Amino acid sequence: MSYSPTQFKGTGVALVTPFHADKTIDFNALENIVNHCIQHGVNYLVVLGTTGESPVLSADEKNSIFEAVARFTNGRVPLVAGIGGNNTALVINEMREFKHRTAYSAFLSVTPYYNKPTQAGLIEHYAAIAGMSPLPIILYNVPGRTGVTMLPKTTLHLAHTYKNIIAVKEASGSMQACYELVNGKPNNFLVLSGDDDLVMPQLACGMDGVISVAAQCFTADFCKMVQAALDQDIATARGLHYKLIAGVNLLFKEGNPVGVKAALHQLGLCENQLRLPLVPASTELYTAIAAFQAKIKA
Repeated sequence: MSYSPTQFKGTGVALVTPFHADKTIDFNALENIVNHCIQHGVNYLVVLGTTGESPVLSADEKNSIFEAVARFTNGRVPLVAGIGGNNTALVINEMREFKHRTAYSAFLSVTPYYNKPTQAGLIEHYAAIAGMSPLPIILYNVPGRTGVTMLPKTTLHLAHTYKNIIAVKEASGSMQACYELVNGKPNNFLVLSGDDDLVMPQLACGMDGVISVAAQCFTADFCKMVQAALDQDIATARGLHYKLIAGVNLLFKEGNPVGVKAALHQLGLCENQLRLPLVPASTELYTAIAAFQAKIKA
């Protein structure tokens, strides 16, 4: 699928990977979740990011999920494939061998984790990927998970240097970083939120959209909030922000995708199953999420 600069504006959803009780992949549930997201206004889908529990999936399972989501989506919305890691050569090889490039529009590639590269190392990592990737690249800065922060000046250097680096998912939680990115980016480079609790103010200051967890379960309201903010209808966006913020915070209370899988189970979209080392939400959290969902439907 071809890429255009506007393709990833608005609301993207980082899909979960649903499991049966025996921990095998539940493809029927995955299809239901894809259809739920599209029918309630999501603009594009991200497959096998953090929310998809990619670290606990085999290469064959990942390939099956990439293929299945492409088939379920059937061209209705753009797709992004999550391929990243802390071994640059392996990331390059996985991108080269990606079998579904005609169905996907970009790769989401997280900063290398655990080995904690310097800013110079991050630049070299992404330069190597950009030099061979068959699809455009969305950078992913999420220091809370990786142990390294990609500074705005590093992101902007990459954005200005490599034409096929088209966006960043910025999940540092820093509004100052967002200001610097929006103010310094090239015209066609997108700055996307990775912090569901900050989306509304980030969009108000000029960011282009979000790759969201919460939009998978609070879908219609979340998509409306994002679009209202992009349309500069701040009153509507602010009202939806305050309607949803308590639920958004609950989703991350015991980690991701623990909360969103509980919420999706309550919606009848998948079983409440995760692979170790993650475990399902505590009874207290599950009950709180259920109460919140009942409240916003009332």
